Amino acid sequence: MCGFVGFAGDPNEGVLHAMTTAIAHRGPDDAQYYQDARVSLGFRRLSIIDLEGGRQPMLNEDGTKVLVFNGEIYNYRDLKRDLLAAGHVFTTAADSEVLLHGYEEYGPALLNKLRGMFAFVIWDKEKGELFGARDFFGIKPLYYARMGESFLFGSELKSFLHHPDFKKELNERALESYLSFQYSPGPETFFKDVYKLPPAHYFMYRQGSMETTRYWLPEFRPEEDRSLEQWVDDIEKTFDDSIEAHKISDVEVGSFLSSGVDSSYVACSAKVDKTFTVGFDNGERYNETSYARELSELIPVKNISKVITPEDFWGNFAKIQYHMDEPLADPSAVALYFVCNIAAQHLKVVLSGEGADEIFGGYNIYKEPLSMAWYERIPLPIRRLIGKLAGALPAHRGLNFLVRRGKPLEERFIGNAYMFTEKERRALLKRPVGAPSPAALVKPYYDMVKDRDPVTKMQFVDLNMWMVGDILLKADKMSMANSLELRVPFLDKEIMALAGRIPTRYRVNSENTKYAMRQAALRRMPEKWAGKKKLGFPVPTRVWLKEEKYYQRVKAAFEGPEAEKFFHTGALVKLLDEHRAGKRDNSRKVWTVYTFLVWYKEFFVER
Repeated sequence: MCGFVGFAGDPNEGVLHAMTTAIAHRGPDDAQYYQDARVSLGFRRLSIIDLEGGRQPMLNEDGTKVLVFNGEIYNYRDLKRDLLAAGHVFTTAADSEVLLHGYEEYGPALLNKLRGMFAFVIWDKEKGELFGARDFFGIKPLYYARMGESFLFGSELKSFLHHPDFKKELNERALESYLSFQYSPGPETFFKDVYKLPPAHYFMYRQGSMETTRYWLPEFRPEEDRSLEQWVDDIEKTFDDSIEAHKISDVEVGSFLSSGVDSSYVACSAKVDKTFTVGFDNGERYNETSYARELSELIPVKNISKVITPEDFWGNFAKIQYHMDEPLADPSAVALYFVCNIAAQHLKVVLSGEGADEIFGGYNIYKEPLSMAWYERIPLPIRRLIGKLAGALPAHRGLNFLVRRGKPLEERFIGNAYMFTEKERRALLKRPVGAPSPAALVKPYYDMVKDRDPVTKMQFVDLNMWMVGDILLKADKMSMANSLELRVPFLDKEIMALAGRIPTRYRVNSENTKYAMRQAALRRMPEKWAGKKKLGFPVPTRVWLKEEKYYQRVKAAFEGPEAEKFFHTGALVKLLDEHRAGKRDNSRKVWTVYTFLVWYKEFFVER
């Protein structure tokens, strides 16, 4: 696991070194550089495979192609065997060299031969061409920007700040969309004219011209003629294969462990020596460490845990938003930072359970289309009218059902988080800039699965939006902030291919979410873990925001000059006061705005 930076344009050794140093946390073991008259490349390494070799930037035999690569290729040995048979000569035992020779042999067709997580760029000196690619699910990040006469690219946005051509401006369109999603959706970022390469895409850049191409798409094509038992057998076999692939390493591999089925299934299957857990000292609801210790004793494996104090949480929040590159209002990112921190004190590689919910159907919201399905048969115009009438009344759980069902799925579900509606964010912002509606941003993904059932549509939207913008963003940035490689065995092409064939009733039904996967997990662990209801990672922000100390901290931010620049501050304080008074739970909305303000100070306010 590593990080890289690069730019096409006038070479400047000092700038290259400064950009590379900005991401030293991604690779504390080594730093290397490459420059010619047209391209500059910098690399930071966290040594995992071929500890002595495998240094980057890596050149091919004749020096005509240069690679920088972040990630792991789990099937590199098989690919290397094929490339050796084709006449390629290898000088290292590293998985990275497979990308160089594979691109020589196959071109962009190499990508669909890979199994792993990756972001990489290859400079072809003969063609004067940059080729860059991001993995199937978006596990590893890749940013780019065209600024002046330079084309910048790299693993983290913060490295761009050190290039003299970089113009630092806030993208207020991203702020508007963020208020609805709690993350920055789509290819735009919070920095104007800086973009994320989407998952499963590659780019070709030549003489100032850039083209992007999608090379892979997850598919859901259920097969109805097989029994539940057969699907469970296949899940067990395929997951074990993925676990073995994800354990390939020349250093020790550990595992995260919470109370949920996903990390528990990973820990029970991986046969690691250590598991890592964090919790909060705010009652059992916010502390999963007892569950983790109990399961660790059953496996058996050593469990290392930490209780996060409020001082830990709030005291490190600004630093965490700096490492995130863009604001992310998911409080569980802080918990992830701390579990990565304790793991990094013991090893370099850890397995985690991200992706299981999106692939196997794990979120409780996926059960919504199955509940009171008869209501959906009422003509939409009538449901819309009922929903508008319900929306005009004081908020109530039953009325919320009518409001939501008064809209088609494509309007009411934009992912696991829906913070501020278009109307709410326009009222909150001083200068709404007309960013696309939330429904418009998710529409392309709904269009791709328009003939599928509602549960599958929701999963597909989350796979392409929520998982990339929230789940995988925090997984990469929080692990790399601690110089730790985080691997996600659920996010494997073979597992996706299998899950896409499982009928919806075996993914989500009235009994449970992730139904077939939980049945597979039951073969490894007791019902206490395999059948546990999905909770997410519970963080006590709603409790803290009612406490005087933290209420005053957030209120000061809401009345400060940064808030005054973008928001109607009275409306912000009203949200906070309503929450503190118990009139309504505004904690997630409050946290969304507060997170942005903390992030903004880190990147835009001089100290």
